[in-house]
Order: sequence, then structure tokens, then C-alpha cells
Amino acid sequence: MGTAKRSQQSSPFAERVYAIVRRIPPGRVTTYGRIARAAGLTRSARMVGWLLHEAPADVAAVAHRVVNRNGELTGGWAWGHPSVMRALLEEEGVTFVDEYRVDLERHLWEPEDEFSESS
Repeated sequence: MGTAKRSQQSSPFAERVYAIVRRIPPGRVTTYGRIARAAGLTRSARMVGWLLHEAPADVAAVAHRVVNRNGELTGGWAWGHPSVMRALLEEEGVTFVDEYRVDLERHLWEPEDEFSESS
């Protein structure tokens, strides 16, 4: 299992995902699906989540800026509890519409589709 994770982490898709996550500005969020699309694999939101679970330290340091398509803190347990992820986002000025759902209309950051291949 460790070998599979290492090969995924070093894949071109993984490197594209990590490059996108590193660019999410403070005070903004984006979604797993938007990252997957911008990295060239439209229907790979879950793969983005797995990659973030095993991300390098510099990516893990900003991974709290990734939420699900509804703005919910589904990755919050990576920090022990979603309230920790919420606190990290609030420190950056992100506002919430529910306890664990960010205001996407106000804080959504759209990654460019620079890695997508034209069909």
C-alpha cells in the first residue's frame, strides 16, 4: 500500500494538484473538483482528497483552503476536528454560512485550467 501512495504522489497528476494547492491565496478556498478539473482529470475529486491526505509539508500547510463542492469542511478531520480547520480559515478572514460551511460566494478561488488537455 505504501508503494501505491508513493507512486501516486510522484505522478504528473499529483504534481499538478500540489502546484495548484500551493497557489490558493490566503482568505480564499477552492474545491476538490475544481482542483481536479484544473489539473486535467475532471472526475477525480476523490483522488485530489487522497493526494492531500499524503501531501508534502508545504502543501499540507495550506490544504485547509480546500473544501467540498458545497463549501463544507470535509477534510477537517485531518486536523483532528473540523473546528481546527475552521479556525485556520477564520484566521485568514474566511467567513462561514453554517458551522462548517464556508461562504463560497465570497471566498471561492478558481484555479486556471492550465494543465487541462483540450479535447
